[in-house]
Amino acid sequence: MGSRPVKEATILHAMIPIVILVASLSYAILVHEAAPHIPLIFGTIVAALVAVFMLGTPWDELEEGMRSTLSATLQAILILMIVGALIGLWILSGTIPVMIYYGLQILSPAVFLPAAFIICCIVSLATGTSWGTAGTVGIALTGIGIGLGMPAGMVAGAVVSGAYFGDKLSPLSDTTNLAPAMTGSSLIPHIKHMLYTTIPAFVIALVLYAVLGLRFAGKELDVERINVILDALRANFTISPLLLIPPLVVILLIAMKIPALPGLIGGSVLGGVFAAIFQGASSGDIIRAAHYGFEIESGVAVVDRLLNRGGLDGMMWTVALIICALTFGGVMEKTGMLRAIGTKLFAMAKTTGSLVLSTVVSCIAVNILAADQYLAIVLPGRLYKEEYAKRDLAPKNLSRVLEGAGTVTSALIPWNTCGAFMAVTLGVSPLVFLPYAFLNLLLPVINVIYGYTGFSMAKVADE
Repeated sequence: MGSRPVKEATILHAMIPIVILVASLSYAILVHEAAPHIPLIFGTIVAALVAVFMLGTPWDELEEGMRSTLSATLQAILILMIVGALIGLWILSGTIPVMIYYGLQILSPAVFLPAAFIICCIVSLATGTSWGTAGTVGIALTGIGIGLGMPAGMVAGAVVSGAYFGDKLSPLSDTTNLAPAMTGSSLIPHIKHMLYTTIPAFVIALVLYAVLGLRFAGKELDVERINVILDALRANFTISPLLLIPPLVVILLIAMKIPALPGLIGGSVLGGVFAAIFQGASSGDIIRAAHYGFEIESGVAVVDRLLNRGGLDGMMWTVALIICALTFGGVMEKTGMLRAIGTKLFAMAKTTGSLVLSTVVSCIAVNILAADQYLAIVLPGRLYKEEYAKRDLAPKNLSRVLEGAGTVTSALIPWNTCGAFMAVTLGVSPLVFLPYAFLNLLLPVINVIYGYTGFSMAKVADE
């Protein structure tokens, strides 16, 4: 097979594995509620068969494509593993519980919607997970809002917006680490560059929620559910503002331009030390929390769902999914099938603005067709990486667009894994809360506006 002439991939060749992948993902997720791992492996097999038997690509070249793609994301995978340990240790130490405890204190009947948005922003930024935020604090906030007579979609929209604030901005988030890995950027420059789009979106969303919430001013807030959470946190953890030191130290290290991996390791070690000092944790408790995650039976289901997580093992599902997705992307890229698709798209993208618009549309299309936010980052990331470089656009521009379109729109699609999770968790269909998920709606638009105006579109020379 290695001696056969290798053919150039066409759009028809590329569509075969893509159609098969979309079909298998849709069937597995929608019919059997299965994880996307096996469909991704199946899609990779189909892509390899097309490459070997239709294009004549030698098998060793396909393996090289897989290895090179995985090698480029090794740092992100290592960071994810450290982040898993860090989350377990920060929960054990009381750092994350204290963040949630103080965040819940800002609730006020007159500003419930903006407060709910801010609380979810705080929790998601502290934990790096939109699912964990929506599945815990989000459930409580949705129930309280509905009890106040607020439309369920409005409350759920504020929760989802806040949940995705941290999902796309927190250094603890898997997507925040994945996006720069796909483009050749680095974690810290990526986060800093996202502030140009995220801060305006946050401010506009906050104002909109404040305006919407004015009609509920004066209504009495049922604080019973919140008090139950606060009582459970006080009963199981020593509450002290000193426990905010670990995240502040990590932020300081990031500001000092310390690389992400040693910075997060330092935060993990500090979390273990604080767990021993403030919570009386033993060395065995610290090791177990870092490896297997934190476990608690507080008697309050919401608190248990929020805090029973983290650990090295807790990240393995995501790491495995990333490896499966990157393997598919590696085959598609090595064989030129991604390039064949990109050629059609790039032909329509004459300017920087149209290139950004094309990237945004591609991310949303993958979220719709492949029903997974990781693929919405991986595939467009690999597809557009070279084109951005050819146009002298820094990699952090692409990673910012991937997060501002791929990550945040996943929750707005009912059959996407993220949209389905939000629907089941909050009891509100994405089609109902979509008009009120202001942050998720604003970010793709702001990215496109920046593309056409050139604002904050960094050049390669700028880095």
